[in-house]
Amino acid sequence: MKNRIYLSSPHMGGSELKYIHEAFDTNWIAPLGPNVDNFEKDLAYYLKINDVAALSSGSASLHLALILLGVKNDDEVIVSSFTFSASANPIVYQNATPVFVDSEEETWNMSPEMLEYAIKDRIASGKKPKALIIVHLYGMPAKMDELLKIANDYQIPVIEDAAESLGSKYNGKGTGTFGKFGILSFNGNKIITTSGGGALISDNPEMIAKARFLSTQARDSAPHYQHSQIGYNYRMSNIVAGIGRGQMEVLTQRTEQRRNNFKFYKKILGNTDGITFLEEPDNRFYSNYWLTTILIDKDKTGFDCNDLRLAFEKENIESRPLWKPMHLQPVFEKYPVYKNGVSEKLFNTGLCLPSGSNLTDEEKARIEEVLNNMINFKY
Repeated sequence: MKNRIYLSSPHMGGSELKYIHEAFDTNWIAPLGPNVDNFEKDLAYYLKINDVAALSSGSASLHLALILLGVKNDDEVIVSSFTFSASANPIVYQNATPVFVDSEEETWNMSPEMLEYAIKDRIASGKKPKALIIVHLYGMPAKMDELLKIANDYQIPVIEDAAESLGSKYNGKGTGTFGKFGILSFNGNKIITTSGGGALISDNPEMIAKARFLSTQARDSAPHYQHSQIGYNYRMSNIVAGIGRGQMEVLTQRTEQRRNNFKFYKKILGNTDGITFLEEPDNRFYSNYWLTTILIDKDKTGFDCNDLRLAFEKENIESRPLWKPMHLQPVFEKYPVYKNGVSEKLFNTGLCLPSGSNLTDEEKARIEEVLNNMINFKY
């Protein structure tokens, strides 16, 4: 049996154990400690942002962002439909209503036209959205100029879900740093990982201080345990943050490796009629290409995305369909949606290709063989 090639597996840089050992040697095993403080500083420096709170997950980060914006029962929050469920779940945690907005075809992210239509319609129905969550899908920055203008015109605060886009930039500025808040994920499949973890980022240090307070059970300043509001156990541990410090040392390298994966696939499939890539529309966009993704037109190729997925699986290579839109998910089907058909088409015709930064030459050769067999109708 050939070794499994994963879609996006963790890739250690070598220094992670050094920081973990420091935590053990100094007995900083409990949550918080020097690794957490320094990981936050590393992230803030890299993103050129004022402050960062290292938390237990991207979902926790998004949940706290909604709390800090005052989202509560019966409020409405607009969010991309074409995304992972973690972008929408925290809205429901707050007993608020997610309002799903469809994609545009260039970046696959939220459509500015559909966004403005949705806002106008929600206001006309008596519900001005309390917040807007913009997702940077698969590492590709959204059309921030257009989206931010609309959000600003209607005075709706923006949260950027940059869980998949650390290392990506729009007009030279890091994704996650445009809105009132940005959130990051360090799950095991992300461009850098802490095994599990996330971060809330903002240019407002007071809001990040409030996030740290809420994420440590909202304990008031007192010699005894005193609580005047509900808190959460959302803080990142000192050991996990040690992994993050080591990962930050190789983030630039990991971004380049992912971008090279895109070039690898582009060289093989770029001239194949019926196969198109998610790629940077113009020089405003700089993607980390966390995952390289393609669309397949079966009428031109003779095979579809599921045929290719099964061909990979036969060789013990993992690939994955694109996200199933949230408005098609049973758990979210009752909520409002403003759709144009783009995300449904993407879901039906798209595939995520193996994109780990640790792909070896031998693994790439195995992947290339499957692709060549498919496009030459020999598989």
